[in-house]
Amino acid sequence: MKKIEAIIRKTKFEEVKEALLEADIEWFSYYDVRGVGKARQGRIYRGVVYDTSYIERTLISIVVRDKNVEKTVQAIIKAAQTGEIGDGRIFVIPVEDSIRIRTGERGDIALYNAEQEK
Repeated sequence: MKKIEAIIRKTKFEEVKEALLEADIEWFSYYDVRGVGKARQGRIYRGVVYDTSYIERTLISIVVRDKNVEKTVQAIIKAAQTGEIGDGRIFVIPVEDSIRIRTGERGDIALYNAEQEK
C-alpha cells in the first residue's frame, strides 16, 4: 500500500477529482493548505499590490493498493498539469498497515469492500 499526497492548484481541484473518479479512486481526503514557494512577485489587482509568496493550494491524500499507484499518479498529473511554475508536487509514501475499524480487517483489503472487488 502507498499513500499518495498531491499538492495542487486550488483551481485544478475539480478536474483532479473527476480524473480520480474516472481512475476508480472513489475515496480521498483533501485539505486547503498554504505554502511558501521560491517565486516572489507582487501582483497588482485594482491598484493594490498583493504578495504572492504565500500560495494557496489543495492537498489531496489517498491510500491505494500498490497496483493502483501508477494510474492514480498519472490521473493527477494529467488533470493538474498546466506547464507553468506552481503546478504542485506528488509524494508517494509507503504505508505499513491499514485497519478497518468496523470489522478489524487488516491490510489492503481494509481499503475497499471485498464484494466490490473487480
